[in-house]
Amino acid sequence: MHCGLLYSAGKDSTLAALLLEDFYDVTLVSGTFGVVDPDPAREAAESVGFDHETVDLDPAVAREAVERMYDDGYPRNGIQRVHEHAVERVAEGEWTESLDAVADGTRRDDRVPTVDRPLAQSVEDRFGVAYLAPLAGVGRGAIDAMAAQSLDVETGPSAEIPKADYEVELRALLVEEYGEGAVDEVFPDHIQSRVRGRSG
Repeated sequence: MHCGLLYSAGKDSTLAALLLEDFYDVTLVSGTFGVVDPDPAREAAESVGFDHETVDLDPAVAREAVERMYDDGYPRNGIQRVHEHAVERVAEGEWTESLDAVADGTRRDDRVPTVDRPLAQSVEDRFGVAYLAPLAGVGRGAIDAMAAQSLDVETGPSAEIPKADYEVELRALLVEEYGEGAVDEVFPDHIQSRVRGRSG
């Protein structure tokens, strides 16, 4: 069975892949608006032994998300909109000959992004794939412990960790559309992770 897992190069999506690899042929898939280089995600995927692909996301969704984030003054609704779009794009499966499941690294404590039951069922019905969220019942403490045991992870401020996820692209688009100060106005400071390989 083949699973396409939305991938940012961070520890959550990498742990999700590790949990699924005994059951699926997992391909790590990064959605892109063509704004940033996908190489950090590709390198992280290769470092843990998974194939990596990119799928093109609709630039209109990015513009809508950036406008929403700027108007709101916080990123939640924009990121949620992009994540839902990315799940659907991966589920469409245009990047592969066969796909049985689409997955992501959303976890129990996430406020955003999330995939609620109606969207998950809609994706399954429309695209004929299973939707999987292997970390949906797992809290931050357990995830940190699993990552410490199984992964070599680099952490730091989000602006300093090279990743290839749509948050990075949305930040770049915010600057392009609203100027340098827009990112600080919209995004709170937080710590990001990037996987460098499996431990041991």
